Amino acid sequence: MKHTFRQVFHSGKFVVGFSIFMGLLLIVFVYPVIIKYPPLEVIGQGTFFPPGIYVNTFDSINAPTTYTLILDNAAAKRISNKLSNDDRLAMKEWLVSDGIPDTQIDTSDIVSLLDLWEKNFDPTKSFPGMTYAKERYYQRVNASLQGILSTEAEIIAAQNPQTNALEQTGVVKQTDYVNISNVANVRVLLLGTDNFGRDVLGELVKATGVSLQIGLVAGIIATLIGLALGLLGGYIGGFVDDIIMFITNMFTVIPTFVLLILISFSIGQEKRGAVTIAIVIGFTSWVWTARAVRSQVVSLRNRDHVNLSKLSGHSIVHIIATDILPYIASYVVMAFILQISSGILSEAGLSILGLGPRTTDVPTLGLMMNWAMIYQAEILGKWWAYFPVLVTIALITFSMNLMNTGLDQVFNPALRD
Repeated sequence: MKHTFRQVFHSGKFVVGFSIFMGLLLIVFVYPVIIKYPPLEVIGQGTFFPPGIYVNTFDSINAPTTYTLILDNAAAKRISNKLSNDDRLAMKEWLVSDGIPDTQIDTSDIVSLLDLWEKNFDPTKSFPGMTYAKERYYQRVNASLQGILSTEAEIIAAQNPQTNALEQTGVVKQTDYVNISNVANVRVLLLGTDNFGRDVLGELVKATGVSLQIGLVAGIIATLIGLALGLLGGYIGGFVDDIIMFITNMFTVIPTFVLLILISFSIGQEKRGAVTIAIVIGFTSWVWTARAVRSQVVSLRNRDHVNLSKLSGHSIVHIIATDILPYIASYVVMAFILQISSGILSEAGLSILGLGPRTTDVPTLGLMMNWAMIYQAEILGKWWAYFPVLVTIALITFSMNLMNTGLDQVFNPALRD
């Protein structure tokens, strides 16, 4: 056994795949211990907040200590944050349509651009070919420019309960800064939020764990069914083998994914939990494992050590368990690994079609893809809602295929160096 493990972990492909897979498992188990936020907690009133560090504005204004920093590029960054490059190009487009020569418009010079805009822009003016949406966009850009070059401080005022008049309570200068450690409420959203306003990273970690559970349950069921039928059909042969192969061929003719769709649809949304989907996937994915195991057993059942056990009067169960199963154990492990990967991909495919686990329980990788597609994240350019999910699915399947390839190189004599 030690020699076998030594051979396995000397395979570079297996080690790389195993390392990736264990890294994902480590994140799944450790992240919820460190970050205790519920994975499906709605934290944002809105959809698709971009990744970043979110600081509570109220708490930052009322931070106990304020620092004065004089930075040369602070004003330029503030202006760029308010006036994006697309907004500047839109302003130039309007000015050119109004008759201003293109050579007189420099989008990099904010002062001159704003001067031209202030002198020429008319919110009521419309040009041929200008849509209503474009007209409204120009008006919104114009509204956002108010006070953009202002260097005065912002005044904080509160209402006097006795006079109902606003009274100045403080001033925020443009050189005022606060240390983020002094702000009471800070939330790090490394992957932003999804279409429901939920933390994508926490949701992704939980979804990875659930998808791995689905793959594990489906893999165990499919492997056990395929192994049992393959052993019985391959060793006993005859009428038993004919019945098993008839059932296997019948399942082979029907596309597995089509069968999955039909069964999932017939179960109904309310009854489709993660375990239910895993069981359905397992009971429809055993076919190729059964055929492969059967072919291995057929080649072993007439070996000398098996015939010796028959002559010794050992039972069929004893012969299969001690004289056949150990010889195909490595192959069964490889089949099990591929069944887990196949189960995860099957769940993702079902969930994208809206036939996966019910959405009110737990997230899965497929459900996250389904939500991103429904709310058009790929069209809106909200990459954080779907791209990390694709990477996670790719890493899981890639790591498992690497492990399978590494095991195949170790146990398959034809592939050994």
